Parts: sequence; structure tokens; C-alpha cells
Amino acid sequence: MPKSALKKAPRSQSIAPNNSADTAREIIQYDIGICSFGSVLVASSVKGVCAIYLGDHPDALVDELKISFRNSDIVVGSAEFEKTLAEVIKFIQSNKKKLGLPLDVRGTEFQQRVWNALCKIPYGKTISYTELALSMGSANAVRAVANACAANKLAVVIPCHRVVRSNGDVSGYRWGKKIKQRLLEKESR
Repeated sequence: MPKSALKKAPRSQSIAPNNSADTAREIIQYDIGICSFGSVLVASSVKGVCAIYLGDHPDALVDELKISFRNSDIVVGSAEFEKTLAEVIKFIQSNKKKLGLPLDVRGTEFQQRVWNALCKIPYGKTISYTELALSMGSANAVRAVANACAANKLAVVIPCHRVVRSNGDVSGYRWGKKIKQRLLEKESR
């Protein structure tokens, strides 16, 4: 993506690092840009992309990042990190099936199982929370499956937007029902 095509959203200042001599805190760097779904925040640890948040208000996305990674030092990404942001925006805007960047996926064992199952849903298709739970052999865990979807920090990459109600209606989405509907429409074309 040419530099001129990368729209930048306003962003908050970084959180002051914890200078305690006996505490080594993880550094999470982030940047914010604009895509067709609104603002997009991308954050990365040394292991890889650990958060992709979508929304209308960049400051709210930064606040969410601070809460999600409260034991880390959150810093604005370097100029080099803009390449990561651009790659994620390109992925979100495209019909690509996989992001070509390393990921740092964090969650409980059950959440990881749900997220792995989500990644098996074909592009352009949807399933219900019940079908997802059944596909995992956890028929009685529909609510837990929905909670795991809501805990997903990697919007679009882990496609929790592809899960709908049993009647096919679009249900809630961590980043807003409107964004979920637009993602599903994009994928159905």
C-alpha cells in the first residue's frame, strides 16, 4: 500500500513505562489507521500481532488495548511498525484468507480451541454458535463458545464475525454489529 494511501487516525500518547527495577514488563507497540470499516488499531509483541481492533473512535480502541494488556507497557509503534499496520489494513480490505504476519494469539485452552474452529469456517460462509459448539464436540458449551468469540483480540484474522444466531440473524460483535454486517457483506461478494 503506497504511503499516501495509508490514512492515519489520531491517537493517544503512549503509557508511561513501569520503571520498577525488579519488574520486566512486556512492550506492546501499536499504531492506528483507517480502513473501510473505520479506525483500525494494530498491536504487536515481540512474538507477533497480538491485537487488531476495529471501531469508530481511535481513543476508545487505545483504551481497550490498555485494558487488555494492562500488565504491559503500551507504546506507539515506530516508523517501521507502519508497515505492519499497512499489511493488516491491506488484509482487512482484501479477499485474502490469511494474514502473512506472525501472530501472538493469547487465550485459555478453550478459547484457543474455539478460535481454531473459527479459522476453519470458509471465507464467505457463516455458522451458528450452536453449530460451532457442536463442531468442537462441546454441544452444551454454546454460551462459552460465544464468550470465547467475544474475547477474540484479533478481529478479522480470527473470523468470529462469521458466527451468527441459529436463525441466521447477525448477532452481537465485539467491534459492533454494524461492522460485523459489513464484513459479512464484503465476504459474500
